[in-house]
Amino acid sequence: MRYAMKRIYLQELVKRINEPRRFMQVVVGPRQVGKTTMVGQLLAETSMPYLSESADAISSGNTAWIDQIWETARTKMQLNNAKQFLLVIDEIQKIEQWSESVKRNWDLDTKNQTNIKVILLGSSRLLIQKGLTESLAGRFEKIQLGHWSFSEMQEAFGWTLDQYIYFGGYPGTAELIGDEPRWKNYVCDSLIETGISKDILMLTRVDKPALLKRLFEVGSLYSGQILSLTKILGELQDAGNVTTLSHYLNLLSESGLLTGVRKYAGEDMRIRASQPKFQVFNNALLSAQKRDTFEVIRQNPEEWGRFVESAVGTHLVNQAMSEKFEVMYWRDRSVEVDFILKADDKIIALEVKSGRKSNAKGLSTFTSKFKPQKTILVGTSGIPIEEFLRIDLGQLF
Repeated sequence: MRYAMKRIYLQELVKRINEPRRFMQVVVGPRQVGKTTMVGQLLAETSMPYLSESADAISSGNTAWIDQIWETARTKMQLNNAKQFLLVIDEIQKIEQWSESVKRNWDLDTKNQTNIKVILLGSSRLLIQKGLTESLAGRFEKIQLGHWSFSEMQEAFGWTLDQYIYFGGYPGTAELIGDEPRWKNYVCDSLIETGISKDILMLTRVDKPALLKRLFEVGSLYSGQILSLTKILGELQDAGNVTTLSHYLNLLSESGLLTGVRKYAGEDMRIRASQPKFQVFNNALLSAQKRDTFEVIRQNPEEWGRFVESAVGTHLVNQAMSEKFEVMYWRDRSVEVDFILKADDKIIALEVKSGRKSNAKGLSTFTSKFKPQKTILVGTSGIPIEEFLRIDLGQLF
């Protein structure tokens, strides 16, 4: 059974497509977050004639493919005597030099006043952004989809808070959670391995693929924790350096898998690249690699506390992409604050109290030193976890 819920992004996409032709719409986001489903929902409702194609099975070197389907769209528009037409191209980043072909065809339609509206979809933010900045400046708007939130998983599948904290937010896996070994295999094989292979290794030069995969495994298992990349190198037992690991972590982040939250340093915004705080974008990426089961981990307060903190982190990093704020952490010797949110000159200090630890001293020390606009305690004695995971974080600023 496919989920029928319509994500909030759909409203914005429909509005833009119904406007006069002005910009291409570029829909980006990690694998399995519903990009194709969302556009399918739009196509099911629109009265506009359309052509929808995917580059997923097309040879990357077939640079003429985009020209061919664009010409097909023009022909269909003419045969239908239509005043406007919609062209949708999925997994656009798979085609080499895709942005140049898109620019050429878009500009030709603009010159000839051919009213073809365009939606491009892609799962690699890094490659999509590269193409957009190189060739398509001024010709596009972007809609960034994040992983599914607790509210969405609860509305679509009736999930409890504990289920979301452990199983994360992949809608396509919802029907498998009753068979946890099968669920873990699916996440590892069809989401993690496919995402790394197709969105990174096939499309980006990676000299040490085994090192990148191992970095993802270690970083995911330590989600919510601060680790030195120098220390990680020793554990990975592979030739490399901190610069290489930082680059690989960036690739994983751009694919919506794993990011390294950097340290906040006030006005001195030095990047402490050697000590990131690892954070998965979806807690399924953490749980699927654990040997213990949901029931075992749920009964371990220390371990469950880490899952809770990681779930809060996923809420932050996913919303940060669309709400345009930065997520950082702060540490000074023995005191720390779990997360610092920064938008322009406004900062919010956020501490997660999961029962695993108490860090009130870190919050008070940070407040005294940096004077944040707000301090937020999530969990015990603060905003309940379930309530916080429903908050639109952009409104906090």
